[in-house]
Amino acid sequence: MNHSTPGSTKPNISLSLSKCIDGFLKFKTAEGLSQRTITSYEYMLNHWLKYIGDRSVSEIQASDLTGYLAWLRTEYKPVRFNGSKEPLAAKSIRNVWVTFRSFFGWLQVEFKYPNPAKEIKAPKFQTHPVETFTKEEVEKILKACVYSRESQTEERKKFVMRRPSANRDKAIVLVLLDTGLRATELCLLTINDVDLKTGRVTIRHGIIGGAKGGKGRTVYLGKVARKAVWRYLVGREDGDDPRAPLFISQADRPFNKDSLRVLINRLGSRAEVKKTYPHKFRHTFAITYLRSGGDVFTLQSLLGHGSLDMVRHYAQIADMDVEQAHRKASPADNMRL
Repeated sequence: MNHSTPGSTKPNISLSLSKCIDGFLKFKTAEGLSQRTITSYEYMLNHWLKYIGDRSVSEIQASDLTGYLAWLRTEYKPVRFNGSKEPLAAKSIRNVWVTFRSFFGWLQVEFKYPNPAKEIKAPKFQTHPVETFTKEEVEKILKACVYSRESQTEERKKFVMRRPSANRDKAIVLVLLDTGLRATELCLLTINDVDLKTGRVTIRHGIIGGAKGGKGRTVYLGKVARKAVWRYLVGREDGDDPRAPLFISQADRPFNKDSLRVLINRLGSRAEVKKTYPHKFRHTFAITYLRSGGDVFTLQSLLGHGSLDMVRHYAQIADMDVEQAHRKASPADNMRL
């Protein structure tokens, strides 16, 4: 029997955190959120559950959330793929806050539980400057794809050797640079997704394509990148299999975002280019696209952004460069009129 009075906001059932987290994830999956987002929610909420213990949702107060956020900021030591022991970034802590807002907002709507996350202000964080590659750095990285570091022995002169994975690595770098794809999107491409005649590349929606937000889109490859991909696939035994991954590792397995990051990092190290990682190619694509006359709305579509916020940020950087260039090249100033 329901004893709650009309208009009451108090829940009439008591649920454990673990059961609510499971229900929340199922609800968001049914809602159509991308697998990337669902996985992120699941990791962060279960990490918090392990910290706080499985208790009734009705017991949770704002102090339980702020205490956890403070612990993440001061005491938590994250375990990372690359072995780094740096503290958790402020942006990562803000992502936890965003997850709390979504989770408790759902509980409030679904079960009329009070929303303790409403009382917590968003943690502040500084946005990192957008880093891009210069033309010279890209050339060095492409050279590092093809040739090994210079070797020297007592009996022979200095020499370099062509790397076995030269064609693959060069194709990967050029595809990242020419499309602005996210790491996961590139890793999930199949041969069928790329039309080498037109340069059309299809990023499939949902889990199979890795598109953020679950929305598929189309991007394009220029002639140089198309030629590099063709040259790589010609040497593959399964190069004509439309279902095969576009890029595979030395062990004939598809790349994932971690193995791709390791590869790009090693190429950067070999090329002596600092801060080399997949997403930096995305930034380079965006800024170069705008400097070359592209418009922000088309760029938004190519990058797969749901809003113009990040694209505006790219545009501000591009405009800043244009302003500096104009100061040097102003016709009126240089003619000394």
